[in-house]
Amino acid sequence: MHTLRLKALAGAAVAACASLSHAEDAPQTVEVSGRHYDNAVGSSDAASEGVIRAELLKSRPALRPGEVLEFVPGVIVTQHSGDGKANQYFLRGFNLDHGTDFATTVSGMPVNMPTHGHGQGYSDLNFLIPELVDRITYRKGPYFATHGDFASAGAADIAYRTRLDAPFVQLTLGEHGYRRAVGGGSTELAPDTTLLGVVEGMVNDGPWTVPENLRRRNGVLSLSQGSRAQGWSASAMAYDARWTSTDQVPQRLIDAGTYQGRPFGAYDSLDPSDGGSTSRASLSGEYHRTDDAGETRVSAYAMRYRLKLFSNFTYALERPATGDQFSQQDARSVYGLQAARAWQLSDTLRIELGAQLRHDRIRVGLFDTQARRILATTREDDVVQTQAALYAQAAWQATPWLKAIAGLRADHARFRVDSLKGDAIAAANSGRASDQQLSPKLSLVLGPWAKTELFVNAGRGLHSNDARGTTAHRDPKIGDPVDPVPGLVPQRGWELGLRTEALPGLQSSLALWQLRSASELVYVGDAGATEASEASTRRGIEFNNRWTLSRHWLLDADFAWTHARFDNGDRIPNAVDRVASVAATLKDWGPWSASLQWRYLGSGALIEDNSQRSRPASTLNLRLSRDLGAWIGRPTTLTLDVFNLTNRRVDDIQYWYESQLPGEAAPVEDRIVHPAEPRSLRLTLALSF
Repeated sequence: MHTLRLKALAGAAVAACASLSHAEDAPQTVEVSGRHYDNAVGSSDAASEGVIRAELLKSRPALRPGEVLEFVPGVIVTQHSGDGKANQYFLRGFNLDHGTDFATTVSGMPVNMPTHGHGQGYSDLNFLIPELVDRITYRKGPYFATHGDFASAGAADIAYRTRLDAPFVQLTLGEHGYRRAVGGGSTELAPDTTLLGVVEGMVNDGPWTVPENLRRRNGVLSLSQGSRAQGWSASAMAYDARWTSTDQVPQRLIDAGTYQGRPFGAYDSLDPSDGGSTSRASLSGEYHRTDDAGETRVSAYAMRYRLKLFSNFTYALERPATGDQFSQQDARSVYGLQAARAWQLSDTLRIELGAQLRHDRIRVGLFDTQARRILATTREDDVVQTQAALYAQAAWQATPWLKAIAGLRADHARFRVDSLKGDAIAAANSGRASDQQLSPKLSLVLGPWAKTELFVNAGRGLHSNDARGTTAHRDPKIGDPVDPVPGLVPQRGWELGLRTEALPGLQSSLALWQLRSASELVYVGDAGATEASEASTRRGIEFNNRWTLSRHWLLDADFAWTHARFDNGDRIPNAVDRVASVAATLKDWGPWSASLQWRYLGSGALIEDNSQRSRPASTLNLRLSRDLGAWIGRPTTLTLDVFNLTNRRVDDIQYWYESQLPGEAAPVEDRIVHPAEPRSLRLTLALSF
């Protein structure tokens, strides 16, 4: 029997849309033969919004921590350099680089870094401990007043657990020198007061000819008190990593098979000194309270962040004598505060007001280097950047079949750039700037009828530009005049969606969307300059399905098609046309569990005229688990993960640009690639006490 259990529709459906509500308190669930589903009809305000639970995260393997975001339908996560560097993200026709236009938080703290040394919105999730993730709440499009900078393509809020069922230790051994240990537990210090601690250590060389020598240390300590209705929590996190990276290499070298008299393949390096180091330490706290009138939530955080990154993407194009290696360095302190209050004014009306503040104090630089030794300074700046926002949102259950959510967000950004280089060009690029934007939002939810509801969403959003671009008047390398760029770039989007559970056991959603950006303005950290391109429009279709065939079998199938163009008709480079993920999961078949996932990253134009296109990448990942608890006498699981099961030769990223190798007479335009890892196995033993 497939039954749809709804709480009182008028009040509960309104509460569902309030951003303050805990995701685990969704007012409705669908129950099929006693099993509860996430993202049920009535639990969201858009077809492209949802929640991913820890139980689902455990069902499939992740090669890197950031790949947990691939559980968000339509997201593909890759890597174009060493595993200590932030991932490359793809969503809705965006090559999001390392995070621009996809906002991510962990335990309420932002991951994206504005005015970053390597790229605007840089989002390094390597500090994530997947075993601690309780849920991921995701949304796409600029339709929600609670989210501002970087959130126009999408946003994911990752919540950590504050208590564990039992202490645990987990050990993983893998090919290519992969070793990982993670362990932790929680204890009740007093009634309703819990202390949690988890530590992680990992090393990995990878399949590269020059060993990656990745060394990662990580830890989380949290103290929490109270319940979902009222309580508080405080957390301390620390993360440190250092690595050697094999950056992308020219296809012409791979095709030749030799370089300077020695064999050369896709996993070889042209600069064995590339790599870097990074660290992140934070303190955060939050307080929440629900009373008869509504709900209050306040949070604050302080963060210290460091990155030194050494890369060489053009080899000997600009500096034949020393090579083209450069270093991007970023050292910053980040402080933030968020507060919101929601009032349940009646059974049909809920209003929420909120304020958000973020303050970054940054020392950021770009340097010419050789073997990690600084030769010259392209630019080095002290930057102070403050972003503040106020928002209001009202949710009205007009009739049992119509809900309306209207919001307004006001963002203000202030930038101060002080050059430390001390020459005339640097002085011309110092200064102050500010920008502001009002962003209206509107959503309509119609239904449900026959266990199906319809959505209409529209809104204005934004992404910020690098502060150095807002005060720039001279190109930092060659001194030519340049125009400063606006601090905030408007984006407008709409979406028509459908979500249904009309077929027993099958949960499906369909979204037709469009997003328009006023300009594809980006700060190019690799060159130390700002490039302005045409305005652009992206549109597409997403079709997502979750089908429970029985209590043992689950099938996930997500497909996305995108059309991305500049206003002049040109293609947007690296905007892939199609992505897909299909996963079959077998759960608790006696002591066995298993999953098999097909993951597809489609082709896209590499240059504006579409004369060069990337090759699609299709891979299979396998997970096989055996419960050993009956033998060991305590909860114990042995898991085998196989990545790239069929050992396909595919690329994680492909570019088309000009480069020059030592010994080449002239620059060559070529496909530049970074291969995906070959088939690799990892074996994990997890014990609970």
